[in-house]
Amino acid sequence: MVKDMVSIKKVISFAGAFIAFLIGSGFATGQEIMQYFSAYGFKGIAGGIVVFLLFLYVGVSFITTGYEHKFPNGSDIFEYYCGKKIGRFYDYFSIVFIYMSFFVMIAGAGATLNQQYGLSTSIGGIVMAVLAAVTVVFGLGKIVDVIGKIGPVIVVMSIVLGFSAIFQNIEGLKKASEIIPELNLMKASTNWLYAAGSYVGFCMLWLAAFMSSMGASANSKKEAALGAVFGAAAFSAAVIIISLGLIANIEKVAGSQIPSLVIASGIHPSVAVVYSLTVIAGIYTTAVPLLWTVSARVADEKTTKFKVVTAVLAAIGAIIGLKVPFDRLVNIVYVINGYVGIFLLAIMVIKTTKKIYAAKMKTMP
Repeated sequence: MVKDMVSIKKVISFAGAFIAFLIGSGFATGQEIMQYFSAYGFKGIAGGIVVFLLFLYVGVSFITTGYEHKFPNGSDIFEYYCGKKIGRFYDYFSIVFIYMSFFVMIAGAGATLNQQYGLSTSIGGIVMAVLAAVTVVFGLGKIVDVIGKIGPVIVVMSIVLGFSAIFQNIEGLKKASEIIPELNLMKASTNWLYAAGSYVGFCMLWLAAFMSSMGASANSKKEAALGAVFGAAAFSAAVIIISLGLIANIEKVAGSQIPSLVIASGIHPSVAVVYSLTVIAGIYTTAVPLLWTVSARVADEKTTKFKVVTAVLAAIGAIIGLKVPFDRLVNIVYVINGYVGIFLLAIMVIKTTKKIYAAKMKTMP
């Protein structure tokens, strides 16, 4: 294998998988963007820039470490960064959180079909659980291949929607600073910087094992790193643009379960229909790897046990995910776990700093 071999196709696939994994129900519906960014007004845009910088570090670190060490299990990356005891805590904690996040995907699917088509939330949730379970049994390789192609499409559509929302109501941006403080918007934290940190924190717990496993299949470290860089850049750009679109229409979307559909409906009813399908696709691309990550910890892929475990986990997820309102689930599950993720980020930075220092010491005469 050539040391610096780079396949453009694989870079795009890695970037797409990175993006698609993060574009779940919270992002695609706009609920996540509202609580973590738009609710803080233009300070939330600064939060988006912070998120990009942190994702750049986290994404490249996870995927290149996976390439270099090729861990038997993707979750072994926690022990690499944190040591045995703390690493084991993060290992188990991340699995619980990832499974809880699957509940959020189910709730998001149900809320989307309910708001757009008036269908029972149970229908959307159950359909999503079945689709995720069926896909997971094909294994990680198939998952990366599928979601890597869907992810970039969703980002492009989301960015177009965000730009349309901005240009249709530029006056809304001018008034936003006065209007937002008067609205009782649900927020992820007490200020924009904590919210940005919490956002990256919970995403890290999603990405760690998945990106580590993905990095192990890269042809070179450079190829793996480029995939993470492009993924982080595209995703963060989408976050900022959609956040501005929501800010421009903040009075219309306040209190909505699916803010993005409100914006899409304001453009044209047919756009709302198309975007609702985009939202469902976005939820699917995150629900699948979330469910796979949990199932793969309990049983080996392609075994009968793996298939049974996947079916049971999907069923339980559907039951729980349809019991709690979508916006409340986002606020509880993501925010609490986000702060645990921030501690992991701090540990990673310390280890990286020590590694750089040690490398410099070796080169000194």
